[in-house]
Amino acid sequence: MARTCSAMLLSGLLLMAAAANAGNGCQQQEVAPHKLEAAARTALLAAAALDEVDAPVALIARVGTDLSKQGLVYSHAGFVVRDHAHGRWTVVHLLNECGSDRSGLYAQGLVNFFSDDLVNQDLRIVWFKPHAAERLSERLKQMPRHSLHHPRYNLIARPGSGDYQNSTAWLVEMMASALADRAVYDRATAYAFARSDGFLPDTIHIPYSRRVLGGLLSANADFTDHPVVTRLSGDYPVITVRSIFRYLDRAGYVERQEEWRGGKRQAQPGPA
Repeated sequence: MARTCSAMLLSGLLLMAAAANAGNGCQQQEVAPHKLEAAARTALLAAAALDEVDAPVALIARVGTDLSKQGLVYSHAGFVVRDHAHGRWTVVHLLNECGSDRSGLYAQGLVNFFSDDLVNQDLRIVWFKPHAAERLSERLKQMPRHSLHHPRYNLIARPGSGDYQNSTAWLVEMMASALADRAVYDRATAYAFARSDGFLPDTIHIPYSRRVLGGLLSANADFTDHPVVTRLSGDYPVITVRSIFRYLDRAGYVERQEEWRGGKRQAQPGPA
């Protein structure tokens, strides 16, 4: 009976994914059936794990880009919200729009979240301590008001930049706005709180040759957001998924975390 129910749920998820789109204005591309099935199976894993924990929100990460040369695993993350208007478990996150210098906030089901032409189907879920989860959940319910969204996107946005924002910066600013001792509704104050609370960005080395020859000179990557001394050295401070994980752990906001590599739950989460 359990196997039959799982098969029925998987079929339903596949149908939902085929019918749904992120709506980011890109030319729509049909997802290969085997990739869609893989995404649905990952979504089932994630949904089952999320249902095991009585928490209104968690952080969920995926491997959308190969960042192994930078020593990183997870390239993107979002808030996965329970009983959202869009479904039982809905990922709320910031997405770059088609490689342009613009972004939007999206609410996606788990299948869509894992069907976006990913490197693999590895994932990590981080659950917040109850008090942090409740405050973040209440903060997210206020959206689209006070979303702290800045539509000008920069893949390598300088942490704390007032001119640009990327998906990881938005996560840090939203978490900080919820966790601060008083209500915070502007980006600068939110990031200042995160820094005072122990958040530290990563440092990513991008040599000039790679900027030019490696295809990084594009509409969604503006190096001039960083000072000249940074551009000369090639050592760019950037908010990564790894830096977010480290911050939450150091600051004591993590209740538990689970990770799946190759579809198998890991005994302990590995490098991020």
